[in-house]
Amino acid sequence: MVRSLISAIIALLAIPIASSAIDIAAQDIPAGGRTTQDATNRHAFSLPAANMPPDRVQDFFLGSRLFNTRWTVAPGTPAALDGLGPTYIQDSCSGCHIRDGRGHPPTDIVGDTGTILLRISIPGAGPSGGSRPHPVYGDQIQNRAIDGVLSEGRIAVTSVPVTGRYGDGTPFTLTKPTYRLKNPGFGPLDGNVMISPRVAPSVFGLGLLAAVPDETLAAGADPDDADGDGISGRLNIVIDRVAGTMRPGRFGWKANQPSLEQQNATALHSDLGLTTSLYPEEDCPAAQSACRASDSGGTPEVPQAFLDKLTFYMETLAVPARRNKLDPEVRRGQTLFLSIGCAACHRPLLRSGSHPNPIVVNQSFAPYTDLLLHDMGEQLADGRPKFRASGREWRTPPLWGLGLIPAVNKHYRLLHDGRANGPAEAILWHGGEAEKSREIFRNLPAADRAALLAFLNSL
Repeated sequence: MVRSLISAIIALLAIPIASSAIDIAAQDIPAGGRTTQDATNRHAFSLPAANMPPDRVQDFFLGSRLFNTRWTVAPGTPAALDGLGPTYIQDSCSGCHIRDGRGHPPTDIVGDTGTILLRISIPGAGPSGGSRPHPVYGDQIQNRAIDGVLSEGRIAVTSVPVTGRYGDGTPFTLTKPTYRLKNPGFGPLDGNVMISPRVAPSVFGLGLLAAVPDETLAAGADPDDADGDGISGRLNIVIDRVAGTMRPGRFGWKANQPSLEQQNATALHSDLGLTTSLYPEEDCPAAQSACRASDSGGTPEVPQAFLDKLTFYMETLAVPARRNKLDPEVRRGQTLFLSIGCAACHRPLLRSGSHPNPIVVNQSFAPYTDLLLHDMGEQLADGRPKFRASGREWRTPPLWGLGLIPAVNKHYRLLHDGRANGPAEAILWHGGEAEKSREIFRNLPAADRAALLAFLNSL
């Protein structure tokens, strides 16, 4: 009875609540609400929502095909799937989001350049208050190109160790990467260019996040830290290309996309070089004449019907269920997660509202995010603002499915650029608003650190 009452209050109010109530409710609510699937293998991020109606299964798998299709250069076969480039990062969505999961930075394995990309801009505001593209290279380095077109260069990374100790004296070593453009195709980058490396995140559960009302996001924001807890989550207000208005962002590392459709169209345009109704022009800066003169795969290259199917697929990818959530160590780790302040940003519970897709409407779920911007300190800063997001701010990434990344993607690289190897390193990189929680974690006894990590691995 008590648990039912707490769940009902959370569902109705959708506002921050006491940690004790979160602890009870988060145990009872499936990670992905009614979409949740119980899977732990390498396909755990790729299953259709458990509440998928039979008449939409075909749409889901058509979207899956589009997500995994390797697009070809125009003119190509089949004609419906050509138009790759002229410059691009990958030839498929799954080339970065491997098995619908996380990408990774370059490794020491010969030939492994990872799935990282470099966003770039120059000082000043761009269209609608966004970042200002570089006049020659645009807003992203394209390290691949079709025949007859020059690629923009290669991404090079150098790393330096950052050492420290836990409170009990146990040493740790982090790795801090620095990225640069190697063999630039159109001249060196100026010294004032802002560079931001990005690794592709997992893409399941996005429909639920899309259905969280804007009002819920606004209610959780505290831009001036009015309550004095040191946490000042902020909304990013971004351009909605479909509506032609400014509205809260929720997707992307800096919450710079307001909808899943726009997020997908942006990725198709920037990462694969494919035009859509939202981005009808090729991604070719004026200085790149060969790029601008190349063949097109149609107008647009990705028809609206394809974009709709792709968006439906990503809206209805199931969230994997938690594992071992009743294990005593996991329960103790969850209590620690709440008590040291992690849940102030990684909010355990959200509630979806209305949405055109009935599969994701009106359900409580446990993503462990507030979808807001937070100052994460100078060590994680990229120095590149985007709309209202500063160069030190990042959107809180969801933690659901965290412990399954090694099974799905065969690595455990975390944070926006993949610098952290596992949750402990990710926490140790936290600064800014999260510095207090990081220091509490760093000074926990080893057994408590292990319990907290056991909880995170259960998500």
